[in-house]
Amino acid sequence: MIDVSRTIDHVAGVIDGAPVRDEPFHHLVFSSVFPADVYAALLDAMPERGDYGRMSGRAKASARTKVDLFPEGVMRLPQEKKTVWGAVGQVLRSPRIRDAWVRRLAPGLERRFGSRYGSVDLYATPILTRDVPGYRIGIHPDTRWKGITVQIYLPRDDSISHVGTVFHRRDPDGRFQAAARMSFVPNTGYAFAVGSDTWHSVDVVGPEVSTRDSILLTYFVDQGWQVAQNRCKRLGCLARGLGWRRA
Repeated sequence: MIDVSRTIDHVAGVIDGAPVRDEPFHHLVFSSVFPADVYAALLDAMPERGDYGRMSGRAKASARTKVDLFPEGVMRLPQEKKTVWGAVGQVLRSPRIRDAWVRRLAPGLERRFGSRYGSVDLYATPILTRDVPGYRIGIHPDTRWKGITVQIYLPRDDSISHVGTVFHRRDPDGRFQAAARMSFVPNTGYAFAVGSDTWHSVDVVGPEVSTRDSILLTYFVDQGWQVAQNRCKRLGCLARGLGWRRA
């Protein structure tokens, strides 16, 4: 059983102590995101292939599938796995965790939102993702509907360290140069405030990879009409869960 309060304390401490890097844009890198026993529990509770659902939007046709880490998203899982992933979702949706990201990513948020960045409402959407051979995503900065992007890598060992996200800089002539590659190793990850210059990509996942598992924790801007849009996503998640149970 995951102790949610203890895990929130641990993750918040990791965020507060995470090194800052400014090349090619302001971001954090971190390790030992979860306590060791919690990380082991996550690996033991990995869903089966049939438990994952399709992505939505432009990623719908990609070689990536997901489990939404909301109560309605994990309802399809067996009880033991539901307990684990439900607790993880609770941790990652914690206001304390959100506030820690905002505090540490303040320079990037301020560049985008100005001095009012601390009052911008953000809506946490954590999903467990699984990429298989053939998955790729081209160079992009992330949609402006997002305020913060976080990815936590979940491999069992260091054997596929080369499949981490690549960060890019854009030259004045418009050409992109790879500036940094995240190492896809256990219990590590990165975070950045989404901006016009946060260019990143994933190279094609090769046949040497069985699965590329990670948690994507996205904080969507939650103001104006986006409040309704964000809640509608939850309704869609619930509908998929109920449809799965009826099937």
